[in-house]
Amino acid sequence: MNVIPSLIQLFERDLQKLKTEIVQYSQDEHLWLVAPQINNSAGNLVLHLIGNLNTYIGAEIGKTGYIRNRPLEFSEKGLSKNELLNRVTETLDIVKNSLITLPEEALEEEYPQLVFEQKTSTGYLLIHLTTHLTYHLGQINYHRRLLDKVSHESL
Repeated sequence: MNVIPSLIQLFERDLQKLKTEIVQYSQDEHLWLVAPQINNSAGNLVLHLIGNLNTYIGAEIGKTGYIRNRPLEFSEKGLSKNELLNRVTETLDIVKNSLITLPEEALEEEYPQLVFEQKTSTGYLLIHLTTHLTYHLGQINYHRRLLDKVSHESL
């Protein structure tokens, strides 16, 4: 079974869903709302996902030269929907272009960076990245449906 086409399909599906979530915010500013006991806005989660995928897939597998600034993923604010959408689209292209050239046997090889407490295979890391994307996608969906609605009603 070729796993890489399935991974590409999953990343494409969920990054397209991420774009749909961004578009559905009623106002650009609502992407940056936070509520008590919620640490991150949807906009910052989007930036975090972009940084994560560009680091572990783009830079390492695709050799794009991307250099991550993780603190900026959580401190940058106020980008427009269009800017976030463009960045997600660029990230999707990078993910697809990086993975399409990855040989299937590379999934069994040790991933070059230490990401967790111990080394893992490239396949394990890529599966982790799909679940990480889905986890934050769910948070963004809740954020949009709750905070965007509350903010819209109180205006």
